[in-house]
Amino acid sequence: MDYTQGGEKLKQDRAKKQMLWFGIISLCMTFAGLTSAYIVSMERRDWLENYDFPQALIVSTVLIIISSITIHLAKNAIISGKNSMGTLFLMLTLALGIGFVVSQFAGFSAFQEQGYYFTGASSNITTTFFFLIIAVHIAHLIAGFIALITVIINHLRGKYSRAEHLGLSLGVTFWHFLDILWVFLFVLLFITK
Repeated sequence: MDYTQGGEKLKQDRAKKQMLWFGIISLCMTFAGLTSAYIVSMERRDWLENYDFPQALIVSTVLIIISSITIHLAKNAIISGKNSMGTLFLMLTLALGIGFVVSQFAGFSAFQEQGYYFTGASSNITTTFFFLIIAVHIAHLIAGFIALITVIINHLRGKYSRAEHLGLSLGVTFWHFLDILWVFLFVLLFITK
């Protein structure tokens, strides 16, 4: 067994990567259950088919895809030692993430303007699932913002370099996962309307 400092660091790094992937897998299972229930419920007679898909959700999808690009560029810049460029791309990613959440709430509002709500007399199974899926994703995106802000703070403190950037890589991986998850959910909601 290797009890050297390098061996312990490798074990800790491996454990951190495994924890991230366990979290991602559990989130996949959560959304697999939600989307399965959504698809099965589409067979109900009261399933709503005639509604205008909120344009704000299309905007939010574009924003989240661009944020995936900017966070990837940030990682590459930081690892290459271009710290000011990395900071710029991280801040841009944060701004795009905020824009994503704002446009998600605008999507909620657009849906409500059509007279559809999460619960109550003006709701049905379609609208309940619609709001629930988006709200659960936004709740998980809060974890993404915590990870992103942690990455930004650690970057500004000079904790990342070409040799040492595990936290940055884990944060980027989680952000990409949340982006891919939203694109999947968006496609599901859009094609089944």
